[in-house]
Order: sequence, then C-alpha cells, then structure tokens
Amino acid sequence: MSAHSTRTAAGALALGVALAGCTSGAADEPGGTAASPTPDPLAALAPCPEQPDRPAEGAETLPALDLPCPGGGSLDLGRAPGVPTVVNLWASWCGPCREELPLVQQLADAGADRLSVVGVISKDGAPQAGSFAADAGATFPSAFDGEGELMAELGLGALPYTYLLDADGGIAHVQVGPVADLAELEGLVAEHLGVTL
Repeated sequence: MSAHSTRTAAGALALGVALAGCTSGAADEPGGTAASPTPDPLAALAPCPEQPDRPAEGAETLPALDLPCPGGGSLDLGRAPGVPTVVNLWASWCGPCREELPLVQQLADAGADRLSVVGVISKDGAPQAGSFAADAGATFPSAFDGEGELMAELGLGALPYTYLLDADGGIAHVQVGPVADLAELEGLVAEHLGVTL
C-alpha cells in the first residue's frame, strides 16, 4: 500500500469518526428526535402575555405595531394590555442596557400577576440578542423588532427607553435612559402606575 493510499484511508476513517460524533443520542433512542442544527437563540424568553381584544386608549399610546415574540405569541402595541405594563426597549448594542436588563428581569419577577413586564428587542439580530439576554439572565417576555420599526415610529436614536402603560394602554410615564437600581424602577411603577411591589 502506498503512502498516499494510507493517508487517504486514514483521512476517510477520521471523517467517518467525526461524522458519527455529530448526532445526538436522542435520535438513537426510541421516540427520540435529533437536536436542531440551529437552535433559536431567544428560546429562553417567556411567551408574551395574552391581551384583551380592545384598542389601547389614552392621551398618548404607543404606535399600533404587532411584533412577534420568540418565546411565543405576539405583542400588539395597538391593543390595551389589560394590566399595568412596563415596556422596556433593549438591544445587545446598547451599553447601558447591560446594567439595566437584569433590573428589568428582577422587576418582572417581583411583579407576578400585579404587573406585566415586556421587552422589545430593537434594531438587533437574534443571535446577538439571545447571547445578551442569556448573559443578563433575562427570560421575561420580549417581542422582536429587528428592523427597529418601533424606534423609528417613536423617533428614538438611542436606548434604553422604558414606557409605563396603564391597563388601557395609555402612556403614564416615559423613562429616558437607564434606571440606577431596582428601587428606582419600583418607585416609578408605584408613582405612575399605582402598583406597589
């Protein structure tokens, strides 16, 4: 056998071993399925909450955009949320969001059924946003607005922005820029939405 034949045979064997290692054990189990080759980077986000079938009302409301939620469902900003709601616009490219996103998650955890907390991933890619959310420990529902349509409608050039909406969808307060800590965020919710956490 020549040296070239030996290298070719060794290469074929190595390729076969490498390919055999590319499957998950689940496909070999009865009833199992193979792992998805491209998992959704935003799969850890919770589904967006159900909304009543009535339009948002108030002196000022958010633009009527219906955005998909990677965790399930959609966020229709043109509909009333039904409960006091905090809408946080965030993105992986937003430096101040690195500090604020974990605080928004803490607010979502504290709010339980008295307060809805949702995010809008703005002008971002799914892989970047997914990695950013994982680093921040964020799992609260977030809609995906990769093109930044909401930011454009609102005339925003920077993030974060946080909108406090009453149960009818009226804007009760707009927080421009990040909050310093959870106490500040809870204070805004108490003052403008009447929800004490």
